Amino acid sequence: MKKAPRNICYTCYRPASSCMCRYITPIETKTRFVILMHPKEFRKTKNGTGHFTNLSLKNCEIYVGIDFTEHRAINDILKDPANSCYTLYPHQNSIDLTEVSIAEEQKNTVIFLIDATWPCSKAILASSPNIDALPKVSFTHTEVSKFTFKEQPKAYCLSTMESTLCLLKLLNTHRMEEIENKKLDQFLLPFEKMVEYQLTWG
Repeated sequence: MKKAPRNICYTCYRPASSCMCRYITPIETKTRFVILMHPKEFRKTKNGTGHFTNLSLKNCEIYVGIDFTEHRAINDILKDPANSCYTLYPHQNSIDLTEVSIAEEQKNTVIFLIDATWPCSKAILASSPNIDALPKVSFTHTEVSKFTFKEQPKAYCLSTMESTLCLLKLLNTHRMEEIENKKLDQFLLPFEKMVEYQLTWG
């Protein structure tokens, strides 16, 4: 006999029995965030943090795919002369936000976040030259991922939500944002509660 399909919360995309929406408090930002989610991440209902990140930022949108070359909404963002666009991705030529500000007067900062494993992130960039051509930003940190039930490929690797928090703190430092510390302190709450839940159930 087949098991009945589980009910899904179509806000956080987790099983309804472990919905984390009550822990999410959306933050208003001047920076616009665009999440590019690999289809494999979209199908993850237990440990994906891209949806949490999207729900936790008011000025954010999410698109699922691999090849965004002909994506109309994304290309509209890229072609808008009022926007200054970047991709958060570690690269030998990336701008280190730990030391350098990317603030531009009279420009709207747009940061693309790739929500995928490292191999899948590379696949998205290889398939999307319009995204790969953007200036890349990164940061240095001493954080250790709280994704304790998921093995990270490198010690410095963070989940999408953890990386976004580091980014928000740096944007605050460069006075590009004015987010209250209390809100930043609560940003990872849905992620932490998810990890706590998964560790409880194994």
